[in-house]
Amino acid sequence: MKLDVFFSPAGLAPQEVAGRPVFVVDVLRATTVICAALASGARGIVPVASVEEASRLAQTLGPDDVILTGERNCQPIEGFPLGNSPLEMTEAAVKGKTLVMTTTNGTRALLATQGASEVYVAAAANLTLAGLRAREILQTKRDLVIVCAGKEAQFALDDAYTAGRLALEAIEGRRRRKGLNDGALVAVDLARRFGKTWERPLTLSASGRQLVKLGMGADVADAAREDAYPVLPIFHDRRITAVTAA
Repeated sequence: MKLDVFFSPAGLAPQEVAGRPVFVVDVLRATTVICAALASGARGIVPVASVEEASRLAQTLGPDDVILTGERNCQPIEGFPLGNSPLEMTEAAVKGKTLVMTTTNGTRALLATQGASEVYVAAAANLTLAGLRAREILQTKRDLVIVCAGKEAQFALDDAYTAGRLALEAIEGRRRRKGLNDGALVAVDLARRFGKTWERPLTLSASGRQLVKLGMGADVADAAREDAYPVLPIFHDRRITAVTAA
């Protein structure tokens, strides 16, 4: 068994994800937003690297079915109808639409998974479904990677805690060290130290404190609601969609 956690996509070598199942975590806020959008009926989300690429792609796909969404340094992007708040992802706003998304950290992490065998999105908002899939993968394929978006290419407490909670779901809470890389050991230890209450690690994190300071504390509170948006997003062929239940 092999379970690796990486705290940032910066320096992530292609061979570390090539052919392996991957989960991407950016709990504050991109992966929470993705779950919220799909739960509200969005057709899909296309993550892109830059504001310019997002604008070009939206023009190519057509304005009637596409909505631009995202942020830079936590702030909404000028000219984008939606920002990076899960509270904006209402049925009225996104149902039946394709979202083209670019964010400071989250979309970068998603795009760093090129070559993976399968890529899923995880957050507190879909922990149970993500955990079930992670456990199934670990039991059958004996291999799993969790990539945290981090904060500006650095360690982020909120993502590391989320990775630890997901890893614990995957190993069914067992106290095991064999097969876990150093990142996974640290993430699991963080999750055990903070326990099962999401509010504390999210609000203590630098990202959480920054959002609260900018008046976006409601986003942090929403991201801390476990299983608030029970969907399992999968990233395939440049598009994120919800896995259909069997």
